[in-house]
Amino acid sequence: MVIVAAVLSACSPEKKEPMNPFLTEYTTPFGVPPFDLIENEHFIPAAKEGFSEQDAEIEAIVNNPEAPTFENTIELFDQSGELLAKVNGVFEKLLSAETSKEIDSIAMILAPMKASHRSKMMLNTALYERVRAVYESRESIDLSQEQFMVLEKTNKRFVRGGADLDEQGKARISEIDKKMAVLTLTFGNNLLAETNNFQLVIEDETDLAGLPESVRSAAANAASTAGKEGKWMFTLHKPSWIPFLQYAENRDLRETIYEAMYMRSNNGNENDNNKLITEILELRIERAKLLGYETHAAFVLEERMAKNAENVYDLLMQVWEPALDKAREEANMMQNMIDREGEDFQLASWDWWYYAEKIRKEKYALDEEEVRTYFSLEDVRDGVFDVVNKLYGLTFELRNELPAYHEEVMAYEVKERDGSHLGILYMDFHPRPGKRGGAWSTSIRRAHVRDGKQVTPVHLIVMNFTRPTGDKPALISFDETLTFFHEFGHALHSMLTKCEYLTVSGTAVATDFVELGSQVMENWAAHPDVLKTYAKHYQTGEVIPDELIAKLEAASKFNQGFVTVEYTAASILDMDYHTLTDASGLNANAFEEGSMKRIGLIDEIIPRYKSNYFQHIFAGGYSAGYYSYMWSEVLDKDAFNAFLETSLFDQATATSFRENILEKGGSLEEMEMYVNFRGAEPTIDALLEGRGLN
Repeated sequence: MVIVAAVLSACSPEKKEPMNPFLTEYTTPFGVPPFDLIENEHFIPAAKEGFSEQDAEIEAIVNNPEAPTFENTIELFDQSGELLAKVNGVFEKLLSAETSKEIDSIAMILAPMKASHRSKMMLNTALYERVRAVYESRESIDLSQEQFMVLEKTNKRFVRGGADLDEQGKARISEIDKKMAVLTLTFGNNLLAETNNFQLVIEDETDLAGLPESVRSAAANAASTAGKEGKWMFTLHKPSWIPFLQYAENRDLRETIYEAMYMRSNNGNENDNNKLITEILELRIERAKLLGYETHAAFVLEERMAKNAENVYDLLMQVWEPALDKAREEANMMQNMIDREGEDFQLASWDWWYYAEKIRKEKYALDEEEVRTYFSLEDVRDGVFDVVNKLYGLTFELRNELPAYHEEVMAYEVKERDGSHLGILYMDFHPRPGKRGGAWSTSIRRAHVRDGKQVTPVHLIVMNFTRPTGDKPALISFDETLTFFHEFGHALHSMLTKCEYLTVSGTAVATDFVELGSQVMENWAAHPDVLKTYAKHYQTGEVIPDELIAKLEAASKFNQGFVTVEYTAASILDMDYHTLTDASGLNANAFEEGSMKRIGLIDEIIPRYKSNYFQHIFAGGYSAGYYSYMWSEVLDKDAFNAFLETSLFDQATATSFRENILEKGGSLEEMEMYVNFRGAEPTIDALLEGRGLN
C-alpha cells in the first residue's frame, strides 16, 4: 500500500513533474529508448497521455465525414497508439526482466487501465462500423496482399473482441478483460516471489559431494552475494537447481530443492496460485461462450494453424505413446543402475536428472562439465553471429554508447550485407532477482512504415544463463547454447520483416508458426560442421574435438523419452484445462492429477510445468497453445532438411527462407508461406526421427 501510494503521489497534479522522456521525441542514436533518463514516475503519466492520444486518433477516424476506406480507417487504426507503444515497449520489458516492488505496483495500476482502454476501442460501435464497411467491400477494392491480410485481421480483432455483442455482453467482456489483466499479472508476480524466496544454504561441505568445482564456485558466489560468507547457496533459478540435481550425491537435498521447485505457488501462502487458476479458467470459459465458442481452446485455436483441439490432441498423442515407451525404457535403465549400486529405493522424479547424468557418462562417456568448457558465452555468441552472417549476410556491431536498462545488457547494431542499418538488438544474459525465469524474445519497437519512412526495429532477447565464476568466463551448457540460437531466431523474425503494417509485422503470426523461425536455428547450433566454428576450449582455444562431437551426437537421442514426455504432458494438461466447458469449483491439483493419470504419465516424471507455475498458459500468451513448440518442430525439422538436401548455408535456400518466411510476418496464411518455401506441407516423420522415437 505504501508503494502504491507513493506511485500515485508521484503522479498527482500537485507535484511538478520533471521532463518525461516518453512525451518528447527520442534524441538517442537510432531512436532507442533513453533508459538512462526514464524513471518509474514517468510511466503512469505517459500511459495516461497515451490513452488520451489514441482516443483522439480513434475519434478522428470515427468522425471523418468521408466514406470509410482502407487508408482513412484501417491504416490509421494500425498506426494509432504510437505513444502508448513507446511506453509499453519499455515498461513491459522492465516488468519481466528488471522488475521491483515499485514496478510491480505500477503494473497493478496500469493493467486494468490498459484493459479498459483496449475494450473501449474494440467495443466502439462507430469505429467497428467503419472497419466492417471496408471489410465488406474488400473484394471490390484494390489492395496488396499485405493490406488484404491487415484488413482481415483487423476485422477479426474487433469481432473476437466482442464488437458484435449487445450492450450487456460488451459490458461483461470489458469487465472480464480488466479482471483477467490483474489475475494473470498476479499469477506471474506470485511465481517470481516464490522463486526468489527459496534458498538452499549448505554449511557442511560434505553435502556438496558430487558437485563439480564450477557448480560449487557459483554457489559460493551466490552465498557471498547474499551475505552468507563461507557457505554455499542454491536457488530456484535454472542455472542453480539443475546442476544440483544432476550432480549432488545427497538424495535428501536433491528432493528438497526439486520439491521446492515444483511446489512453487502451491504452498497455501500469500503466493499460492490455485485460486487464481480457477478464476482465470472460469473467466476464459465465460468470455469464449459470450463470443459463441464452446471452450477457450475453440476460441484460441480458430486463429492457429491447428484450427481445433482435435488436431492438437492428434499431434500430441502421435508423439505421446512412443515417447512414453522410451521413457519407461530410460526409467528401467536408471533403476537397474540404482540396484547395481546396492541402493534400496525406487527411482523418483528428483532422481531422474542425477541418474540420467550418470548413465550419460557411463554409456556415452559424455560429461556435461567437460562439454561446458567448449561453450563460453562469448564464443557461442560469436557462433550465432557467424551462422546468421553466412545465411543472411547480417553483421553485428557492439554499441556500448547506447543506453540500456541494466549494466549487464549489451546493445548491438544489426547491419545488412551492404552495411546499411537494419535495427538494434539488446541481449540480457544472466539471472537476477528482478528477472523472471526462462528465456524470451520481445520487441521494444517493431518494424513498420510510417509517413512513407521505414521505422527500424529495436529488439530484446533475455536469457538466464550460467554466470561467470572466479576467473572463468560464463560457461554455458549445450542446452543453454540451443536456447541462445532459439531466441536469436525470434529476433531475426522481428528484424528481417519487410511488412509495412504493425498488424502483421515480424512475429505477428500464429503461435504454432512463430516457433519455426526460432527452432530451426537450433539445427545449425548442433550440426558438427558448425560446432567446429564456434565451440572452442575457453582456456586453450582448442576446437571441440571430433571425439566429443561424436559423443554429443551419440547421446543426442538419450533421455529424449523424458524430455518429450515432460513437455507433451504439460501440453496435454494445457489442452485439458482449456477444453473445459465449466471450471466452477475446480481444484487444480486434483484436476492435474486426473489429467496425468488419464494419459498414463509414469510416477518418475512430472509435467515440465505443473499448474501452479505454468506461466506460459496462466500469465503468458500460450493458453491452449503450449503444443505450439511441437507443432513448429514438425515444420522446423522439415525446413532444415531443405538445407541438408543442398548445403548448410546454401544461399538460394537461405534467401527463400528469408523471403517466404522471415520477411513476410503475418501477411500471408502460415501454411501458404511454408509451402511457398518448401514446396509441400511437412509430415511428422522428421520430428520422430530427430527425437529417436520412430
